[in-house]
This record gives sequence, C-alpha cells and structure tokens, in this order.
Amino acid sequence: MSKREAFLEAASKEHVEDFLRFIQLHKDKTEPFDVEEVVQEMPRDQRQTLWGKLASLLQDVLQELPPERWEEPTEEPREEGMEVESAADPKHVMAVVDGVTLVASASVKVLQDGDSYTALLKTAHKLHAVLESLPVSEGPLQLLIHNLCEAWWKKGLKEKEKFGRTAFLISLQKSFILKKPSVEIQRVWSLHDVLLSLDYTAEDNRQIIDLLIQCFHRPIYIRNDDGKRFLVFLFSWNVNFIWVIHGTIKNQLEFYSKTMTAHIMEIYFRAWKKASGDFLEQIESSCIQDFMQNAIFLHRSSPVYTKVRQIVSYFHTRKSCHQVDKMLYNLYKPILWKALSAPNFEVRANATLLFTEAFPIHNPEQNNKNIDETIQKQLDTTMGLLDDPHPTVRSNATLGVCKILAKCWELLPPVIITDFLKKLVMELAVDSSSADVRCSVFKCLIIVLDNALSHPILEKLLPTLKYSLHDNSEKVRTAFLDMLIKVKAVRAAKFWDVCNMEHLLARLAIDSHSVSKRIVDLLFKSFFPVNEPEREWCCRCITLIQMNPMAARKFYQYAHKHTAPTNIIKLMLAIRRVLNSCIQSNNANDLSEINESNKENSAAEPLLGKDTAITSRLLEVVVILWRSVEKALKLNEEAQKYTFAKFGSVMSKYFHTFEDEQCMVPLVQLASLMPPAAVPTFSCGVLSRLRRMESGATPAQYSQLLDCMCSWGQAADVLELVTDWLTEALPKQGDNGSSSRKVRIMETVEAKPVLALAYLEYLFSHTSTREKVLALGERPLKQLHTVLGNWKSVLYMHLSSTTDNPKSPDVETALKVFVYHSRLGAHLQHYSSEGRDYLQSLEHVAAWVAERVLPFLTKPVSEDDEDKDSEKQHPLAAQITESFLAVCRDVFLVGLSDETFKGQILHLCSLTLLSEAGYLCIPAVLPILKEVADGCVPEDDNQAQENQEDPTDVILGVVANIFQKVIELLARVLRKDPETGKQLCQSAVPGLTDFLQVAQTCDRAPLCGVFSTLFAIIVVEKRHLLQKITNPEEVITPESAEDMPPLSSVLLSVILKSPSVTRAFLTEVSSSLDSEAISSLHELAAVLHVLVSVKHTGQSKVSLKSAATSVQQQLHKHAVTSTDIQRVIYESSVKTLNEILDYRTSYQI
Repeated sequence: MSKREAFLEAASKEHVEDFLRFIQLHKDKTEPFDVEEVVQEMPRDQRQTLWGKLASLLQDVLQELPPERWEEPTEEPREEGMEVESAADPKHVMAVVDGVTLVASASVKVLQDGDSYTALLKTAHKLHAVLESLPVSEGPLQLLIHNLCEAWWKKGLKEKEKFGRTAFLISLQKSFILKKPSVEIQRVWSLHDVLLSLDYTAEDNRQIIDLLIQCFHRPIYIRNDDGKRFLVFLFSWNVNFIWVIHGTIKNQLEFYSKTMTAHIMEIYFRAWKKASGDFLEQIESSCIQDFMQNAIFLHRSSPVYTKVRQIVSYFHTRKSCHQVDKMLYNLYKPILWKALSAPNFEVRANATLLFTEAFPIHNPEQNNKNIDETIQKQLDTTMGLLDDPHPTVRSNATLGVCKILAKCWELLPPVIITDFLKKLVMELAVDSSSADVRCSVFKCLIIVLDNALSHPILEKLLPTLKYSLHDNSEKVRTAFLDMLIKVKAVRAAKFWDVCNMEHLLARLAIDSHSVSKRIVDLLFKSFFPVNEPEREWCCRCITLIQMNPMAARKFYQYAHKHTAPTNIIKLMLAIRRVLNSCIQSNNANDLSEINESNKENSAAEPLLGKDTAITSRLLEVVVILWRSVEKALKLNEEAQKYTFAKFGSVMSKYFHTFEDEQCMVPLVQLASLMPPAAVPTFSCGVLSRLRRMESGATPAQYSQLLDCMCSWGQAADVLELVTDWLTEALPKQGDNGSSSRKVRIMETVEAKPVLALAYLEYLFSHTSTREKVLALGERPLKQLHTVLGNWKSVLYMHLSSTTDNPKSPDVETALKVFVYHSRLGAHLQHYSSEGRDYLQSLEHVAAWVAERVLPFLTKPVSEDDEDKDSEKQHPLAAQITESFLAVCRDVFLVGLSDETFKGQILHLCSLTLLSEAGYLCIPAVLPILKEVADGCVPEDDNQAQENQEDPTDVILGVVANIFQKVIELLARVLRKDPETGKQLCQSAVPGLTDFLQVAQTCDRAPLCGVFSTLFAIIVVEKRHLLQKITNPEEVITPESAEDMPPLSSVLLSVILKSPSVTRAFLTEVSSSLDSEAISSLHELAAVLHVLVSVKHTGQSKVSLKSAATSVQQQLHKHAVTSTDIQRVIYESSVKTLNEILDYRTSYQI
C-alpha cells in the first residue's frame, strides 16, 4: 500500500492513531514524509475523499469533547472505561484538531482550479468555530488555524470574507500584545484589503474599528514602515473614518515627541498624496486645513502649538510639487489673509510665520501674469508686516523676510531685495521699542548670509550696525556677534570693517561670559595664529595687551577652548623667552643661566625694555594659561616636569628683577602653581613673610601667600602658626606650658590673634584652601578647635569684669574667635566619618551660653553705678548669643543636625527668650525656628500620615511654643517701649517671612497652631483698640495693613507678602469663626478689619469670600446693640462686610 493510500485510510476515527503518527512524521525534520507533497500527489477524487474523511473525523472528536471543555479536569470519565477516557482526553482531541488543521492548510495551498472543496470548506468552518472558543493557553493551535484563515483569504476561496476578517482581527490583536510585533504588523499590512469587505457602519465591526483607532496610539505602528503603510491606507478605507483618525491624532499630539510628530506628518502627507475624490476633499478640509487653522489660532504657550507648526511646515517643504502648491493656495485662501490683519497680535504673528514660510502662495494653473501679480501683492503684504505695531509680529516678519531672501534671491527684483534689506538694517536693527526685534534682525541675517549672492550688498550695509555691539540688551549683543562670526565664516566681508577691533576689545573686557566667548571665537585667529611661528604668538599677545589689558586677560581665559593644550604650553614657554630677554637687557653682566635656557631660541625675541605694565600683564597671561591647562599637565607627567623645570630655572631671577608690586602678584600666583622645590628661594620665605605680616594687613597682601602654602601642601604650617598665635594671645594663668610641645628654633614674634583670624577667614572662605586645610586630618584641627574653645574664658572675663584689662585681647577679637570655634566644629562634624563628637562640642557651647552668658541678659539695672556696666554687658551678651545661634542655623541649613542637637538648641532659644533682655535675640531665634521646622516637615503628605507618632511632632510642638513666645515678647516690648518695639519688629520681619513660608507647607497639628497664634494676637490687639473707643467718629475702617495697630500691621504685612501664606492664614480665620471661638461684636469687627486689609491686596479671593461668609453668619446676632458706640461699630462692620462680598461677586462676574 502506498503512502498516499495509507494516509488516506488513516484519516478516520477508527485509524486515528495512525493519522497522528503521520502528522508526527511530518513534523519530524529527519523524516522524509511531507503532508503537502502527499496531498499534492493525490488525484482529485482522492483529495475530495480525504477532505470528506477529515470533516467526519473532526466532527467526531469535537462531539466527544467540544473546545469549551478542553480545560476541564479529566477524572470524571474513568468509570466509563479506558477507551472512552482515551477518546475524550483533551490532549488527544487537540492533537487530532492540530493534525486536521495541518492537512487542511496543506490542501488550501495545493488547491487547483476545478476542485470541489465543499468538504474542505465544512472543515474550515468547524476549525473557525474552534478558533473562536479556543482557550488562551493553546497558542500553537491558534496559530495554525489563524494561518489557515489567512491562506483561505489570500487564495480567494468561497466565503473568504469571514476567514479574512478573523485572520485580520487576530493579527491586529496580537500586534498590540507582543513585545516585538514587527512581524505581526507586516501580517496586518498584508491583510489590509480585508477592510474593504467590511461595513464601517455595522455594529459587529465596532471591535475592529476600536482596534484600528488604537493603532494611532501605538508608537510601533507609527514608526514601523509596514505600520506606516497601514495607517496611510486607513485614510482611504472610509470617508467618515478620516475625522475619527484626525481627532485621535489631535488628542495624542501633546504627548508625541518631535520624532514621532515627524512620522505623523509623513503619514498625513502620504495619505493626502494617494487620496482622490471625496477622500482627498475630506483630508484637505478636515485634517490639513484644520492644522492650518490651529497653527494660526493656537496660543504659543499651548503644548501642541509646536507640533502643529511642525506638521504644517512639512507641507510647506514639499512646495516643489505643483499639486502641493495648488492645495496650499486653495486651503490658505479663506483663512490666512484674514488672519494677517486680525486684531489679535498673536494671530497675526502665527499667520506671518505660515505666510512667509509658504511663500509664494499661488495657483500654478494660473497664467504667468496673474502669478506675478499675486506674488507682488504678497511682497507688499510682507513689507507691511515689518511695520506691524506689535514687536512679536515684526520679529516673525523679519524671520520670514530673511527666509524669502535666502530662498528666492535670484527670483526677486533687485529693488525689492534692497528695500527689504534697508528696512531690516536701517530701521528694525535699531528698533528702540523692542530688543526682541533687534535680536531677530541679527539672528535672521545669518540665514541671508548663507546665500552667497547677498554678500556684496550686505558688505555695504552691515558697517552701519557696528554700535549694536554695545546694545543694552545682552541677547542683542550675542546675536550681533553670532552674525559677525557668520560673516567671517562665509567671507562675506571683513568683520573688522563691520565692527572695529577697539570696540570688540572694549566689550570683551567688560562683558558677560556668553558675549566674551563669542568675541574670543571671532578674534582667536587674529591674536593666536596657530599656523604662525611662536614668536608671532608673543608679538600678537603683546599687541593685545597694549590695546586693552583687561581684554587680553579675558581672551586668554577662553583660549584653551579653541586650541590644544600643547599650543597653550608653547605660548607659555614663548612668553618665558620674552621675559628672559627682558632680564638680559636689565642684567647684562649675569647672563649665563638665562643664556643657557635660551639656546633653543636663536631668533630675536620682542624686547620689553623697562615697561613694567607689559611685563606684569605677560606674567598674568602665563598664570591664566597655566591654570587653563593645569588638568592636562597633570595627565602628562613628562610635559609637567618639563614646564616646571623651565620656569623653575628662572623664577629666582624673575623675583629679583621684577620687584614692582604689579609683577609680584602674578609671580606669587605662578609660584603657587609649581612645587616648592622648583622655587626654593621663594618658598622658603613664604611662612616667614606670613609671620611678619602686620596685624592690619589687607587680604590682598596675604591671600596669595596662603594660596601658595596650601597648593604646596604646607597648610599644616599655616595652621600651626595660627594655633600658636591664638594660644600665646590668651591671658596666662600661671606657667602651665604643655610638655608635649616640640621644641622649635624660630624668631620671636609677638602674638597676632587678629591676623590669625584673618588667615582663618581666608582659608575657610575659599573652597580650594578649605579642602586643603580639612584634609590635614583630625589632630591639628582638633588642637586648633581646642585653642579656639579656650577663648570663651576671655569673653566671660569681658562680660563679668567692670574694668577693661589692657593686657587681655579686646572683646571684638574674642567674639570672632568664639564664632570660629563654632564654625570649625561644624566643618569637622561634616568631614568626620562617624560619631557626633563635634555636635556634642556645639551642645557644650550652647550649655555654656545658657549658664554663663544669659545671666547677663537678666542682670538687674537698678543703681546708678551699674548703669554703665549694664549698657556694656547687655549688648555683648546678645552678640554672643546671636553669633552662636547664627552658626547653629547654618548647621541646620546644611543638614548636620540630629534630633538631640535640635532639642538642645531649641532649649537655648527658650531660655534666651525668657531672659529679661532676651527680646534682643528674636531676629536670631526666628531663623532657627525656620530651619528646624523645615527639616521636620515631611516631603509628602503620605509620609506624614504613615508616621503619625513621629518624634518630630514633639520638636514641631516646641517650635510652635517658642514662636508663640516670640509674638508675646514683640507685643510686650511694643507696649512698654513703642519706639524700641517698632525697630525690633522691623528687624524680625525677614525671619518671620521665612518661618511662615515653611509653616504654611505643613498640615501637621503643631505647626498649624502658628497661624492660630497670629490670628489671636491680631484680633486681641484690634479688639483692645476698639474697646477703648469713646467717640463714634473714632470708628474707622482701615484701608490697608499699615492702618492696623503696630504689631498687627507688621504681622499682616508679612502674611500678605505671600499668596500661599495668606491662604493658610485665611483658612485659620474661617476655622476659628466656624468653631464660634470668636463671637463678640468687637472681635468680629476686628476680623473684618483684617479681611478688608487682605482685600486691598487682591489676593486669595476664594478664601476671602469664605471667611467673610463665616463672619456674616455671626454678625447678624449683634443687630440689636446696647450703646451708640456698638451701633456704629455694627453698622461699619456691615458696610465693610458688604464691600468684601460685593468685591468677590464682581470678581466672579
């Protein structure tokens, strides 16, 4: 029996195992059996018999176990016997269905004309039904049936629409699910003709339509070539579907990137190009013209404006096609020309961009005469736009004109070109009403310069713009220089003819980074001709210094960005040779060393003679150049050693010859860039010079020397000098010198604590020196920290003594030392890897302040002989306390504190305020409260809710209590001494402002009480004032916060500075009113006076209305009053309330 006959016989229920073996042989790549070959070799009658048997086999197995039951458990049939169990096994049934599908697919491929495939169609229908109810887990079988449906559609067999629709739907769904859907998208495109057989309006196709809309949400479809073809095709599926597609894209446009938008505009263009008839008309009117209108009428701040402009611009770039020209002419005709004369400037500006970008807008089917007339009208319109009253329109028109000139120069009459350029250069470039317009002229002339035909006329016109380099707007100067750089690049003219060198150098010397770097870019080849000999570089350098020394410094600061480090080092060495020549001319008798170093340079160098100014500037240039390539030198050890050696060999001569102060500064800076061994003579004397420095020395005298010491790694010596001076300046308490001190042979120099503090100030105020000092390790710094701490005794001596001791350090020095002790502790805590030793030292200082300093803020002033003493002690105690709190504020600010430290400092603040003169320290306490509160406020509300028992609540409670004490103190001082109180309130305003700004961000209970405190004190103060009124004429409604009582005026002015703080305050007002905590007439009147002060600022209108409504609900209870004064207050309150409510109503209207 042949394989065909055996296979035919196996296709039945009785021989189903044989059938499955044949299918397995087909799937086995090592076996020669192939189902497709067997079916193809069968005669027609055998194929028909096979298809009939397949249909019967499929029907039998599906009757035994329908697809709906394939995922059910298989234990139930066991009682029926093993044969039934085998037949009803889901795996067995699926294997049979799989085999039938495989044979059916092979049969479709080999189907010939004239074959009767009724039985095959029946099988296909059954498999189609299986596919619809197939479990999700059966992916391979689903794929086989899917392939069968696809093959059936492509073969064009009977009822292909049904099978094609299914294949298309499955492919579409899979393309959304797969991680790499490119293959499935290709299959969707191959089945796109299926859509032509579907009814767009049919309800059962709604699922497919929804999926098609989803395609425009999928970036993979928009980017993929086959996906893009499919999306283009969808525009031609149904006319009514076009506006659905367009609406979907518009909704997504905001979220598209620039690249995605480029794909979208390509899809629109290809869809338009392929469309015809109703489809073309619909795409043009519903899509393209809609984009045009949006590009005109959208605000520039709209998130989709740039995307819409990008899409419309794509059609403008395709103007070379006559079909595009005609479309643009027809679509712009009803909208663009009206928009160019619209009252709204933004509409005119948008329309100007479109008009000039699409220029010329004409119908190519018209005759030449009509086209010429149309273009001339458009040119006249463009000239008119340059005179538009709004600068934005003029700026856009400038851009448009320059694009037109660059694109259509050859086509435009010379008169038109000249008129446009004169308009731009003579008028708009000096438009005094708008810097944006002036800036646009220079930015857009760069576009014109790209057309070489424009160079002759621009060469004549541009010199009139030379003073634009000094425009008062930086962006105009920047744009002008960009234009000059373009002029130089395209060789349209000599840039120094447009703007001469003196002007450029003058601007380089004084201007900002963005302007200076452009001037250097412009002048670099002029003053640093890298292709010329190095001697010429020096000549140009000297010339530049002679022309403008400050410009020379700026030029060489940016030079390293335009050339290689090698050239920078070559210039440094070339300048060295020039300086050596200067030494030769001054020291003709001692030239051996210099001559040796100059053997490599046989050519004569430029001689400077005794021009000290030029010499000092050259030395400055060397320093500037060295610093610019310092990193590059460190990476090239050989070049670094060579440079050190070359300059080290002559540095002693430089110091000996160039003794002028102008030269000494750059020489010291140059020495600091080299190792001390390279400048032994100078480096050995630096510490001695620092030691011999006078106490009143200025930073300019010692800053260079300190930089040298730090750069040489000798910061420890400076620190030791400072420590020695501060130790020796302390008052001696017996001979208790430390035996651990090492013996040093040094010259005896008096202690200079003031200079020691000046050195410390410089070392810790500059990043480079601070890092060197802190890198010394803990031992020398801890020693310095201890010595600084010992000076607290000097401060206490000044506090407690009644007479000044001439031998002890003055109080100003002691106070500075005290501050540096705390600051150094903060630095050391930051740099220490673990522990809180230095935080603890700050806590000890806080305890010392509380124990030794604060008592002098409470010292009674009773007897006359104590007055003078008290006047001295109160300010000093306040200064000490304020200085320490200022350091603590910085510790909080940089995040070095912990909960313990916060608690200690807040305790000190409380003790300070409880002191009799503690009110003096209120301006120092408020920043502490602000920083502590800021550190405790959670970043989000969820965090606050999760940590409801957070210990920071305790700290915030303390902060709120201290703040309440601050407000009470302000009120007390104002009451006892109004003049002092006003000064104190004004000094507290910055701290109050910052603290309230933090408090309003926190919804947690402790800080919420801050606004309650403020509201209470304001109401109480105003109520007290109202209660004292004896004459009805004294009832006056305040016009602003300044008309309120003193403390209320200050607090309200602080609150009303910030809209967010104002809202938080008004929320507290409403809350208090709703709780009926405020009910008396005087209190309600006080609240209304607060609200009317808020009203005059125009802030928080909604919160204001809410608070006013709460007052209204309680005010009517006081309509009947007992006295005339109360009646007047009531009537005034009603009037004020109505004003507030009417103001809110008018706002709503």
